[in-house]
Amino acid sequence: MVDLSQYLPILLFLGVALALSTAFVFLPMFVARLTGAHQPNEQKLSEYECGFPAFEDPRSQFDVRFYLVAILFIIFDLEAAFLYPWAVSVFSLGWTAWFSMMIFIGELALGLVYAWKKGALDWE
Repeated sequence: MVDLSQYLPILLFLGVALALSTAFVFLPMFVARLTGAHQPNEQKLSEYECGFPAFEDPRSQFDVRFYLVAILFIIFDLEAAFLYPWAVSVFSLGWTAWFSMMIFIGELALGLVYAWKKGALDWE
């Protein structure tokens, strides 16, 4: 026989999580209706993006420069994520770790120079 009483804490945790998430979603809407703050109008219900109305079809393609900037951001964000733990433990790791990180930073610098020369950072 399987002892199902071991699953009781998990079920209680899931029940509390479900109750709290439901309360956080529906309680503000209920309170807004009770207090009179729920007054929809044309401006509140209008679609907005970047502070001005859309001029063309929202399914239009983005310029490739948006993707290039996003990729460069991700690359250098990951570099920072690798650089912090390395900087904390560099003195205990020795010269091998220092040289390998310098090679890594050098490769990223070459990539940045290449992207810069290709015009990925130029905005018209």
